[in-house]
Amino acid sequence: MNNNSVSAAGDMPEQIKIRKEKRQRLICAGRDPYPVQLPITHTLQEVREEYPQVAPGEELDDTVAVAGRVMLMRPSGKIAFVSLQAGDGTRLQVIFSLTNVGREALDALKSDVDLGDFIFAKGHVGASKRGELSVFAHEWQMASKAIRPLPKTFVNENGEEMTLSEETRVRKRHLDLITRQSARDMIRIRAAMMRSIRRTFEEREFIEIETPILQTLHGGAAARPFTTHINAYDQDLYLRIATELYLKRAVVGGVERVYEIGKNFRNEGADSSHSPEFSAMEAYQAYATYDTMAQLTKDLIQNAARDVFGSEKVTLADGSEYDLGGEWDRICLYDSLSQTLGEEITVETPRARLCEIAALHGIKVKDYAVNGKIVEDIWEELVGDKLYRPTFVRDFPEDTSPLTRYHRSKPGLTEKWDLYIRGVETATAYSELADPVIQRERLTAQSLEAANGDPEAMQLDEDFIEAMEQGFPPSGGMGMGIDRMLMAMTGLGIRETIAFPFVKQS
Repeated sequence: MNNNSVSAAGDMPEQIKIRKEKRQRLICAGRDPYPVQLPITHTLQEVREEYPQVAPGEELDDTVAVAGRVMLMRPSGKIAFVSLQAGDGTRLQVIFSLTNVGREALDALKSDVDLGDFIFAKGHVGASKRGELSVFAHEWQMASKAIRPLPKTFVNENGEEMTLSEETRVRKRHLDLITRQSARDMIRIRAAMMRSIRRTFEEREFIEIETPILQTLHGGAAARPFTTHINAYDQDLYLRIATELYLKRAVVGGVERVYEIGKNFRNEGADSSHSPEFSAMEAYQAYATYDTMAQLTKDLIQNAARDVFGSEKVTLADGSEYDLGGEWDRICLYDSLSQTLGEEITVETPRARLCEIAALHGIKVKDYAVNGKIVEDIWEELVGDKLYRPTFVRDFPEDTSPLTRYHRSKPGLTEKWDLYIRGVETATAYSELADPVIQRERLTAQSLEAANGDPEAMQLDEDFIEAMEQGFPPSGGMGMGIDRMLMAMTGLGIRETIAFPFVKQS
């Protein structure tokens, strides 16, 4: 058996057994298969950058010491060619020859090293006869012995050569990162986007804070929460569904421009655009409106596109180009729905008529759904997923927006927008409700809806109301999913944008 080749899944136990035997052999020979430190002088990328041009067959006097994962190994008689890979995907060839390393070291390389192992090599920089930049090793050492083989390559139904199925990629992300450059790129794209977001907030003098994840009441959004229990207090708790109520407390306390980036948890469906555990960003600015927050949101996204991809025009996963630049469209929710249906829909439209329209389009209406929720569901089905260009959808019904200020000129509506990019809701913002009396009325109504069976209705939070009664300045608030923002810029599904998404156990 060639133990340097990638084995089939059925051979896995045998491969593991052989690799464990090699590990034990190294230990018995006094050669630590997991050394604590290695005298590395260069990363693989640094070697490539420092020696961009080396003539074919040339071997320089410069000595480097590198390490990486073995991704390819071609032993042949008195020589062995090994391709090492760094964490960023950079690869570099290392050439082991009988002349340079000696018989014992060459034989040990061939017998002890498998694909997936990490090894250390020290030698001179040069180029192979074919002109490939290489390290001509004169010594080597095991850096970390891999017990499991790398996954094998297969051809999918489209004739494409693949290493992992989509399901395996998200379940075993470590293998995805080893074998797929786009997975490694996503890690770096996300990190670069986060730096850009924080830089944009800092330029506008926002302060980042952290708020509790464990909460005694769930609020800040219409969503079903996860429940847990704290043994120390013998008390049931919720994982937060939003950061809004605590960030508003900070505004009450005088933090007039505040934001948070962190995890939220919603016990709802999971699909290509929803994850039960997701990263969200919320920001609140005193003396601002939903128009102010629209400009901030556009700046955050356009700045990130430029910072990460170099342009407001981004290339999606399917190869198409998408333009995030310029001014974005603005439409009214009720007006756009009326135009689509060919009849006027307003906040006064009877529930019976809304239910008829929903039924005509195959939309199920729950018994506890308020009129505004029915309108939003119809709009989402007929209009929302068709909004390809970046579009602010404005002015939502009062009965679905309990934390939002009344609209200044449109009775029955609130000053709220949702941002749609390529048919997916990506962000939302309000002119925030500042009147604590009305806020209490709204949350009391929400509690009654919860009692009537709505699992997404908010609860009456007395501590939050008390804070509001202390005086909450006129403010604008915005929330956006970090994962959704990445989806908009890359064209990938939500599970591809999250490093380790939660998936159903197989």
